[in-house]
Parts: sequence; structure tokens; C-alpha cells
Amino acid sequence: MTETPQTQAERLDILEEHAAHQARMIDELSEQLNKQWATIETLRRRQKQLTDRLLTLEEQAHGAPPVTKPPHY
Repeated sequence: MTETPQTQAERLDILEEHAAHQARMIDELSEQLNKQWATIETLRRRQKQLTDRLLTLEEQAHGAPPVTKPPHY
């Protein structure tokens, strides 16, 4: 299998094409990363809200219910 020698212009075109493709991929990955980070921050805020709410409810609780015998005893 013989390969034809490429001219410098052809090689440069190929390299530029690869660079453009990689730049596009980096942009797409960056966009995805930004979306995921926004989702993580939303989940963190929601988790904090729920934790605060749970702590408030625990503070308002009147302790454990008294231990009593069930009616069938």
C-alpha cells in the first residue's frame, strides 16, 4: 500500500481542520460543564433548604411520644 506524499499545504489544511474540530469540542464540553455546575448549585441550595426545614421541624417536635402499652395488653 503506497501513500501519496502530501504537500505542506494539504498537511496544514488537515491540521487546521483538526484544530477547528477540537476547538468546537472544547466549546461544547465547556457548555455542558456550565450546565452541570448550575444544576449542582441548584441542588446544593435545595438540599440546604430541606436540611434547614428538617432541623426546624425537629426543634419544634415535643420529643419522643411516651411509651404506653398497646390496647391489646
